[in-house]
Amino acid sequence: MDEILSYFPDLTDTQKEQFQKLDSLYHDWNEKINVISRKDIDSLYTKHVLHSLGIAKIMKFEPGTYVLDVGTGGGFPGIPLAILFPETRFYLIDVIAKKIKVVQGVADALGLKNVKAEQIRAENVKGDFDFIVSRAVTNMPDFVSWIKTKIKKQHKHELKNGILYLKGGDLTEELKDFPKATQYDLAEHFKDEFFETKKVVHLPLKFTV
Repeated sequence: MDEILSYFPDLTDTQKEQFQKLDSLYHDWNEKINVISRKDIDSLYTKHVLHSLGIAKIMKFEPGTYVLDVGTGGGFPGIPLAILFPETRFYLIDVIAKKIKVVQGVADALGLKNVKAEQIRAENVKGDFDFIVSRAVTNMPDFVSWIKTKIKKQHKHELKNGILYLKGGDLTEELKDFPKATQYDLAEHFKDEFFETKKVVHLPLKFTV
């Protein structure tokens, strides 16, 4: 938790309390439904919460922004981002029902009114979004094929509407067909060695129908 405060010092008291609660909430849920690996649960704030907030170092979502989190798992990156951006609407989806049960339970316990969670495939989602976020659920070509029709036409951020993807390692081959993709190294923002190879990939996508 101190790590979160060191990188995000302007949190409100409500946000501090919500981030603080994540530890006990995820430990409790993980005893019932294993959504975070046993070896990672004790590194929750670094490997899950702070990693999710890496997107916030690249993008400050404006109030009224709509964000889709695809393959959210236990709620990452959507839940930490929803705490940080209470005036942004987050729609967290996953194909596995028990994971969505955890997400809903955590969101309810935190009093997050800006989170909707649902068991649904990305291809079946209705509506469109300013940004679509995810943590490495699949390769970029497949991911783009799932969500390319779900991007809002009107831009309201400096970065164009599209994908904000948390990935690691050498992405040269995976992004070779996406010349407009930009990689942001999280090691420039976070000191922990966990982030040495971690990146946020921004891929602007044109509105398609």
